[in-house]
Amino acid sequence: MGQKFLHSGCAAAAAVASIDLGSEWLKVAAVHLAPGRVPIAVAINEMSKRKSPALAALADGNRLAGEEASGITARHPSKVFARARDLLAKPFPYVQSVAQSLFLPYDLVPDARGAAAVRADDGQVYTVEEIVAMVLHYASGLAEAHVGAPVRDAVVAVPPYFGQAERRALTQAAQLAGVNVLALINEHAGAALQYGIDKDFSNESRHVIFYDMGAGSTYAALVYYSAYNAKEFGKTVSVNQFQVKDVRWNSKLGGLEMEMRLVNYFADQFNKQLGNGVDIRQSPKAMAKLKKQVKRTKEILSANTAAPISVESLYNDLDFRSTITREKFEELCEDLWEQALTPVKEVLAHSGMKIDDIYAVELIGGATRVPKLQAKLQEFLGRSDLDKHLDADEAIVLGASLHAANLSDGIKLNRKLGMIDGSTYGFVFEINGPDYVKDESTDQLLVPRMKKMPIKMFRSIRHSKDFDVSISYEQASELPPGVTSHKFVEYAVSGLTDASKKYGSRNLSAPIKANLHFSLSRSGILSLDRAEAVIEITEWVEVPKKNLTLESNSTSQNLSSEAGEANGTSDSKENMGSDSDANKSSAPIDESNAQDIVTEKVLKKRTFRVPLKVVEKTAGAGSVLSKELYSEAKTRLEALDKKDAERRRTAELKNNLESYIYSMKEKLEENTDILTVSTEQERESFAEKLNEVQDWLYMDGEDAQANEFKERLDQLKAIGDPILFRLSELKARPAACENARLYLSELQKIVKNWESNKPWLPKKRVDEVVSEAEKVKTWLEEKEAVQKSTPVYSPPAFTSEEVYQKVLDLQDKVSSVNRIPKPKPKIEKKPPKEEESANKEKPASSESESKEAESTETSSESAAPEESQSEPHKTDDSEPEAHDEL
Repeated sequence: MGQKFLHSGCAAAAAVASIDLGSEWLKVAAVHLAPGRVPIAVAINEMSKRKSPALAALADGNRLAGEEASGITARHPSKVFARARDLLAKPFPYVQSVAQSLFLPYDLVPDARGAAAVRADDGQVYTVEEIVAMVLHYASGLAEAHVGAPVRDAVVAVPPYFGQAERRALTQAAQLAGVNVLALINEHAGAALQYGIDKDFSNESRHVIFYDMGAGSTYAALVYYSAYNAKEFGKTVSVNQFQVKDVRWNSKLGGLEMEMRLVNYFADQFNKQLGNGVDIRQSPKAMAKLKKQVKRTKEILSANTAAPISVESLYNDLDFRSTITREKFEELCEDLWEQALTPVKEVLAHSGMKIDDIYAVELIGGATRVPKLQAKLQEFLGRSDLDKHLDADEAIVLGASLHAANLSDGIKLNRKLGMIDGSTYGFVFEINGPDYVKDESTDQLLVPRMKKMPIKMFRSIRHSKDFDVSISYEQASELPPGVTSHKFVEYAVSGLTDASKKYGSRNLSAPIKANLHFSLSRSGILSLDRAEAVIEITEWVEVPKKNLTLESNSTSQNLSSEAGEANGTSDSKENMGSDSDANKSSAPIDESNAQDIVTEKVLKKRTFRVPLKVVEKTAGAGSVLSKELYSEAKTRLEALDKKDAERRRTAELKNNLESYIYSMKEKLEENTDILTVSTEQERESFAEKLNEVQDWLYMDGEDAQANEFKERLDQLKAIGDPILFRLSELKARPAACENARLYLSELQKIVKNWESNKPWLPKKRVDEVVSEAEKVKTWLEEKEAVQKSTPVYSPPAFTSEEVYQKVLDLQDKVSSVNRIPKPKPKIEKKPPKEEESANKEKPASSESESKEAESTETSSESAAPEESQSEPHKTDDSEPEAHDEL
């Protein structure tokens, strides 16, 4: 992504990230403006790959994620958790069925909400939110490693079929991971951003379909690109924008479904070879190995007409080898090809558009590389070539990073591209309460499908008692995967009964109402934010009758009462009292006149707005973690964080120890200079110690703590570092001595130059430099003489560092003398006596003229006191005037 699309709003803009959390893979992009770096880039993992497995593992009390978790899948399949994103906020039976169909041998248990949780090998139970949090924590770590600084803010991409429960659960999982979600962005919107950011639509608008088949799902989104004119700094500019018109999906069809067809096909083959009625589907390890190889076979089939499969020790130490042709693979998936076209057909049908109206059909998602799928799309669209302008794997995460940059505080897009995305579900709300009369409008449409977001909504009902508000999906037949009830959230609204009792005895001008304020956030999460009771009361109030005397006061009183009706926060009688007090103070009336004042009754309407208490009472698998459950989950994850840090430190120290052993053994065997700087006994003793620590490292040291590795490394360095130091000094010390002698020789020329070209330099300072140079020369000769009589394998008489320090100190003194500036030439001044005689010769008149000119040139501050002294008899009236001027 080019720098031209971004600019920083501050000197040190904070970095933000985008996360494309898929069913199988995870991609992370970081936005960071720094000199010499690409502003938006995909973060690589520890294996230098641009995408990572979306896996988390809990093995032997340790937490693993990404590539580490993938590495133990074949050996410990029950400890590695895949597809966690798709299991969020799902009922326990649904999660069980998904795990069984994909041969995922998890130890699943229901949690207190009825959702699924997993039990680790140590017996600890973790919610699915915690598993997803582990994956997001790993993703955040990739962004931080790329930037080199903490990254807390991120935009997370989600599939369009994600419902309300899934979006809220994912947001809570991000909070557990320490990630601040700037927004959830629909995957198709991210791809649309990436497609349109570098294009110009001012001359021509276009409709584009984004077709995405990933590992677990397929969708087609229709996006309309256009441009509009806007004023910017007084000029009319063209601004590009896009609007998501419609999106349709199949949440079960993806590349994984094709792989499962191959897995079952090869499992049947192996079972036939094995015989005896054995089914390897009952062996978690065997299925984990088979699934891993099948993935590779499917990738080979995308580029070749046939592919082999080979699995060593698949079951009972028996190997499995076979081949499959692309034709057979397409036959196994025959029913999937037509299903793959359904989202495109539906999006065209619901939008009323024809294929010829579509400018392009962009393919994204890894599964779109399957040749048969591309052929079916070409046949349906009537096009010989499909559009592949976007990176199939990275388009979504890069588009989401643009959205993250725009939402961040310090980074903005230079090139504007307006985004109008809509809710992928329609929503209705329903009121339930005592004595509430339900009619046709009870179940009201709140958010139509594809309604622009974010948006705030207001609804009003007439009721006088506490009630419940439930929000449901508009179409009970079109629910998110695994969701069994169209109702997804419920609120209890209280305080209306008390408000009705408080004001009900007064004259109500209208039935009591309750105003409900809803919002649909940019993340697509719908909520009831607040509620208030609206009570209108009519009262007869005595007020002074209008007459000429009190007309102005009455007018102001009526205006204040009208303002009170609009705000509805103050009592009318109190307002009247304050007004009458004001009238008394502003226009005093005699007691005799007060008795003659005539009053009249006026009908006043007051509006009171009383805040109502809104409490969510959603229950079931779709509810978020309660405060208690969230706190417990956070504590567990923090404990894992500490354990991870200690594990990384242990691994680093172990690696350092191992590297030191191998490095020193190699030097002892191959470096002949070591023979010079060490004795045979010293080398033998060191080699024996190295072997001893190496044996411990690979036997008893496998489970050792970090401090044990550090202790043994320090023991080895105590023996080896002196040898290495003497080895380095063997060449470094002579080089330092030669460098010192060259500088001392150069210094003699510098001193001669001072004597001839800088005679102003103090002789004392120059002599100090010469004396210090002699001292360094003498010290160097003495030390070299001692070193000649010192064995090379003994500690050196002096070091190269000492020599360099001596020379540096001498150079500092030379520089300080060399910086002494040349003194400025002296300017001769006239003797004071000559000046006095010249002044005496001047006439008195010229003296007075000079005084007048001198007084004219003085500042106003000095002129004022002189004037006051010359005119001491000014009157008192003039003094304040002079003070005001000052």
